[in-house]
Amino acid sequence: MLGKNINACIPAYKKALASGEIQKTYQSLVGIVQTLRSEFHKTYKGEFSIANVLHGYIDFTYFYLQNDYLKKNKLKLALVLNHQKVCFEIWLLGQTKDVQKGYWEKLKGVQWLNEESMPEWSIFEIVMLADPDFENPEKLSESIHGLFRALSKEIFDTLKAYE
Repeated sequence: MLGKNINACIPAYKKALASGEIQKTYQSLVGIVQTLRSEFHKTYKGEFSIANVLHGYIDFTYFYLQNDYLKKNKLKLALVLNHQKVCFEIWLLGQTKDVQKGYWEKLKGVQWLNEESMPEWSIFEIVMLADPDFENPEKLSESIHGLFRALSKEIFDTLKAYE
């Protein structure tokens, strides 16, 4: 929640939205994630089920991926555009908070896990692409696909090692 009265924040909010740049940029970024989701749906058909793009808040735009292994273990992967950091991340999530907490406890010692505190929405979050080049969509897509392949394999290998 806001640290001060919401009415005191309204002038800054109106000023930030006045030019229309935030809205245009946000719509463009969501469009990029929607395109990635379509590509993932085609590329990983039969290997993963791919959920629709979720957005609405200005913090994260993402879609879930799940295969039989993840489903059996009540887990999901999410490909996430973190709007505040303007980077792409891959998150491992549990279907419930209890599942997430259980895996967070079980996976302590894994390189991606913050042992000090569990993330609010996931078991762990890995920055895939810290400084994406949005001007070259083909290269961006190629990078994300390659990083997803490598990281998802590493995540599955790690999960199986901790069973």
